[in-house]
Amino acid sequence: MGNKINTKVLIIISMALCIFSCEAPDVHVSFVSPDDLYSPQDKPPESNNVEWTFKAWKGEKVNTQILLWSEVPLKEIEIEKGELVGPNAKLGKQNIDISFLGYVWSDSGAARKKGCAVEQGQDSILVADVIENIKYKNVSANTLQPIWLSIDIPKDTPAGLYQGSIRFLSKGDQSGPTLKYSVEVGNRVLPDPKEWSFYLNLWQNPDAIARVHDVEKWSPEHLEAMKPYMRKLMEAGQKVITTTLIHDPWNSQTKDVYDTMIKWTKEIDGSWRYDYSVFDRYVTSMLENNQDGLIESFSMIPWNLKFYYHDENLGKDTVLVAEPGSFEYRDHWKPMLSDFARHLKDKGWFDQTAIAMDERPMEAMQEAIKIIKAADKDFKISLAGNYHPEIESSIFDYSVFLGESIANEKLAERRSKGLKTTIYTSCSHEYPNTFTGFPPAESAWLGWFVASEGYDGYLRWAYNSWPKDPLFDSRFGSWPSGDTYLIYPGALSSVRFERLIEGIEDYEKIRILKEDFQKNNQEEKLAALEEILNEFTVKALDHNQTGEMVKRANKAINDF
Repeated sequence: MGNKINTKVLIIISMALCIFSCEAPDVHVSFVSPDDLYSPQDKPPESNNVEWTFKAWKGEKVNTQILLWSEVPLKEIEIEKGELVGPNAKLGKQNIDISFLGYVWSDSGAARKKGCAVEQGQDSILVADVIENIKYKNVSANTLQPIWLSIDIPKDTPAGLYQGSIRFLSKGDQSGPTLKYSVEVGNRVLPDPKEWSFYLNLWQNPDAIARVHDVEKWSPEHLEAMKPYMRKLMEAGQKVITTTLIHDPWNSQTKDVYDTMIKWTKEIDGSWRYDYSVFDRYVTSMLENNQDGLIESFSMIPWNLKFYYHDENLGKDTVLVAEPGSFEYRDHWKPMLSDFARHLKDKGWFDQTAIAMDERPMEAMQEAIKIIKAADKDFKISLAGNYHPEIESSIFDYSVFLGESIANEKLAERRSKGLKTTIYTSCSHEYPNTFTGFPPAESAWLGWFVASEGYDGYLRWAYNSWPKDPLFDSRFGSWPSGDTYLIYPGALSSVRFERLIEGIEDYEKIRILKEDFQKNNQEEKLAALEEILNEFTVKALDHNQTGEMVKRANKAINDF
């Protein structure tokens, strides 16, 4: 890992798999950590781990990684999965997924120190992050091919040890070798993702999906194309739907600019008309998968302070530039918010909608809050940004910059009022984060940190704000690679996204264990759990390997 590759030419890397027991001495395979990242020309590990076993709860999804390398090319490798057989039941093939990992261009580890000022093209590497959906893959000689193994354990699975094998077949050879693995299922049960308490908020970009799928924006085809991505989010426990009140809330910082879902028209007599048809179609479609989701609507305070609308007197679209607190700003927003509240109540969505802002100054927020509450005192408000005690009581969903500190008493007070308090990371965080090219364990680590600090969940600004060719190059602008997305076109998952979900599962395990220990007065176990959680500080990452830290902690809670 860390090889510097200075070429702009697309390298198509095709690989396959054989097992340590193959007669040919030049083909090797090994289980490796799911947190190890590989470039195609990296050196293989010195030793082979030929067996894998893992403890898990009922209802949990567990993952690991297999690494193949060969000195000779092989053709059309197919992975044949068998059932996992336990003492009284089986885990069927439908619960087991084995996928080749695809390589994308990424920054190297050196880029992480540059924050939001990465020089694209410097220290470029290929890393395996895309969980592909293909049946066959060829082998290139002397090239590493990672493979991702996932096992979904149904909640009704009887406890016990489940053992199985994987067979690898190549073209012309139907006697493929096998690899054995096992999962020990315990008695504890993880609830379905929709029941998780972890408050996950990954912002969706529907405009990017329209481009990649080449469909007309807001058409039935567009809404249909969105559904696999939303289902994937639901599998992670997503709680929020991203919508827009205006055009370009983020000053064109993504390749696909967020368009407005509400058409603003200033009529000849100076009154306003608002067309909610796109907003309604979009929200209705998204609620099919996320019925109780918070509808976050961006933004009363866009980064460029530009507000686009159609002016019937001028006969054209135009723009207002207005600062929060100005007469023009209040005059623009007060009638809209009053009408929006009326419309939301007519649709039955008012109680699950929030007027949302992103990284806005406290003074600007104070002005916006005045107008929002004047329009309807019961409007919910969301903010991702610095923590301001002066306004926190007005913010329903407050996501604060990782590194800021909020007293445990304040977090508990907000939770008792039904308010949400989460953390978020951005391009400015050297670590932990969710970038390609950096340890995937950091994504899992975030769930542990949220549990340790007493927050409700995690926010990331970009679920699918794809660059030009995300399946080839995960870099965009001056930000670290992968900053703009966690999932690939075709609703293909990533190693980063899967590890994030595992961290959320761990958060839920911690919550369940705490409740159980408190209910049964098991003070010793509760203290042991708190001791594990106390290790998860950002400072601790200065001298700890993130993957090993998560692995130790996960084993400890699985042993309770």
